Amino acid sequence: MTDGVRDVIIIGAGPAGLTAAIYAARSRLNTLLLEAQYPGGQAFNTHRIDNYPGFPDGVSGPDLTEAMSRQAQVHGAELLTSQVQGLDLSGSPKGVVTSEGEYAAHTVIIASGADPRKLGVPGEAEFTGRGVSYCATCDGPFFRGRRVAVVGGGDSALTEALFLARLASEVVLIHRRDRFRGVKALQERIAADGRIRVVTPAVVEAIEGQEFVTGVRLGVPPSGAIPAPGAAPVPDRVEVEGVFIYVGTTPATAFCPGELQVDAAGYVLADEEMRTSVDGVFAAGDVRSKGLRQVVTAAGDGAIAAMNCEAWLAERGLIS
Repeated sequence: MTDGVRDVIIIGAGPAGLTAAIYAARSRLNTLLLEAQYPGGQAFNTHRIDNYPGFPDGVSGPDLTEAMSRQAQVHGAELLTSQVQGLDLSGSPKGVVTSEGEYAAHTVIIASGADPRKLGVPGEAEFTGRGVSYCATCDGPFFRGRRVAVVGGGDSALTEALFLARLASEVVLIHRRDRFRGVKALQERIAADGRIRVVTPAVVEAIEGQEFVTGVRLGVPPSGAIPAPGAAPVPDRVEVEGVFIYVGTTPATAFCPGELQVDAAGYVLADEEMRTSVDGVFAAGDVRSKGLRQVVTAAGDGAIAAMNCEAWLAERGLIS
C-alpha cells in the first residue's frame, strides 16, 4: 500500500465527492479524495448554474466547484490526482488500485460520476478535438464568430446552446424529438434568442469534414416524430465548424468489480442511505441509479454517504 489505512476513500471529486469530503473531513475522518482529472466533474464544465440554492443570479460551474474543493481541503481532506483502475472489496480494509499506487480504507464512497454519451456516428471519433466537443465551456471560445451545432434536447444542451450563442455567429440546435426535454425557463430563453436556430425533429447521421469539421449530415429520427405545424423542413446538411454533443451520460464504473450491483444501464444500485450491495461501500451522485441528476442532488447524496461512513466506522469501533 502507498500509505496507511484511511477511514474513507472517496472516488471522484465532482459535487458529490467534494461534499462527501467536506462532511467526512469535518467529522475528523482520515479522508482521501481521488480524482482522475480536476475537481468539479461535469459541473466544472458548465458555464452557468441557475438552480443551485443560494445563488439568485446564478453561479459558474468553475466558481462553485473550486469553492467546494477549497472547503474540503480547508477541513482536512487530502486531494490526489490519480486514475482509479480497480477495487478490491473482498476484505477489510478495502483496496483501491490507482495510477499512482494502491491505497486502503475501511470505507469507500464511489462518486465517479458519468461520462458524456457518444452519438456513435461516422466522423464523431475522427473529429473529436478537431471540431467535435462535449464541453462548450472548455472549447466554445475557439469558435467565436463561427457557426456551430449543439445536439441534444435536455437541460445541458439548452444551457450550453445559450452560452455558445454569446460567442458563435449562429447556433444550430438539433434535437431528435419535436419537443425539448429541458425545463421551460430554458426553452423560453432559447425561443427568444435570435442567434439560435432550432432544427427538429432530426438526427445527426454523420459529422463531415476534412482536417476539421465542416458540417453535419441530418436525417429523419426513427421515432417517427413529425415537425410541428409551420416548422421549417429539416435540411439534409448543415454547414458548421463545431459540433457540441449533449445526449446524456454513461456511468463511470469501469473500475468497479462484479460484486457491486448495478442496474441495466450500469449505474450503481444504492439505497436512500447510499449503501451499496457491498458492506462499507457507498455510492453518491450521478454514478448512482436514480431519477434526478443535478448538482444539488449530488451534494445531498455526498452528505448522506459521508455521515453513514462515519456511523459505519463508529459501530465497528474503528473511530471513537
